[in-house]
Amino acid sequence: MIDKNKYKELSKEEILVKILETESLIHSVQDVDVLLEQILTEARSVVNADAGSIYIAEGDRLAIRYAQNDTQQKKVPAGKKLPYIFFDFPISNTTIAGCAAYTKKLVNVPDVYNIDPALPYKFGRATDEKTGYKTVSNLTIPILSMSGMLLGVLQVLNALDKDGNPEPFSHDDEIYLSHFASNAGIALEHAFLTRSMVLRMIKMAELRDPKETGMHVNRVANYSVEIYDRLAFKKEIPASEQTKYRDSLKIASMLHDVGKVAISDTILKKAGKLTDEEFSIMKTHTWLGARLFNSDASPLDKLSMEIALRHHENWDGTGYPGHIDLKTGKTVQTDTKTGKTKGLIGEEIPLGARIVSLADVYDALSSKRSYKDSWTEEDILAEVKKMSGKKFDPEIVDAFFDVLERIQAIKAHFVDE
Repeated sequence: MIDKNKYKELSKEEILVKILETESLIHSVQDVDVLLEQILTEARSVVNADAGSIYIAEGDRLAIRYAQNDTQQKKVPAGKKLPYIFFDFPISNTTIAGCAAYTKKLVNVPDVYNIDPALPYKFGRATDEKTGYKTVSNLTIPILSMSGMLLGVLQVLNALDKDGNPEPFSHDDEIYLSHFASNAGIALEHAFLTRSMVLRMIKMAELRDPKETGMHVNRVANYSVEIYDRLAFKKEIPASEQTKYRDSLKIASMLHDVGKVAISDTILKKAGKLTDEEFSIMKTHTWLGARLFNSDASPLDKLSMEIALRHHENWDGTGYPGHIDLKTGKTVQTDTKTGKTKGLIGEEIPLGARIVSLADVYDALSSKRSYKDSWTEEDILAEVKKMSGKKFDPEIVDAFFDVLERIQAIKAHFVDE
């Protein structure tokens, strides 16, 4: 990421080189949501913007995906994110972002509180009034596919001069952001294709198992990234490493139960409690799912295999499938006390699987099923605390509670249809 403090000191040629370096970074991101956040972060750096938002096009509406604000971020404790927000609005000329989407053209507003009345759009002051933040300049540009289809809108706010004071975005800023948005559109189109393929795999599992819904996997994936981000902050993991891991984690966590496509309908769709024999068959979804991935192909494949295989392992070693042959599912290491397959213990369990384990259980307990009612939030949180050090990694439990407000906001947004 470009150092915004040094931005004003760079020549045009140096800025273009930095933009090219930044574009190389975004083209390496695979997940849509991680990419959207990265696009917003890097775009703000390119034009030295204090704040910004990024939206995606959903039919005839724009839906916000990420908002960033350096001034507001400084007001919260280190490592804590601003509240998770979601809203959408029609694509029309009446708002700045809507106008950029509707016309598919860049909109540059020097002062949002002094917009020419002849222009069709107005500035919505509600957010400023609610947060106490003063928006001045606004530069908004559509993100288009190579064929010209609207993918989303990128909006940056308050260009900062070398003293940190808001100023209008310049003509050069328009050129820089236009170049950046053009390449971001290519990267985003590729990410949408990746997401589409992942969702098709999940849809296959959903057709077999009614519990494996698109909303469920979206919640689990978003919970997992929030937990990881907090853990990464606590462990001071470098930003570049964090971005790469969370990118793979977002996709891999969505595929945690893909192995259920190999389980019989009589077991998957049974309304009552499974028998011991049926449960033994159900447990095979872990290693059957893991076999769909080639751990040597890419970091994403490796993490997908680990999560599919190990997300039912327990911190204290009582989980499954434990030490097995991945090709056959047969035991390769037996627990001398129980005579059963020895489970993985503690940090033997891959990090991604430990995170998804908690995210998956939290969501399962929160969800109503044909064979059970959902638990109350109070009871769920008490159970998570109780299982710390038993089922769950205590550090991951701590991270979960640190970001609980955002997790609850995600749960409220991705509601089962």
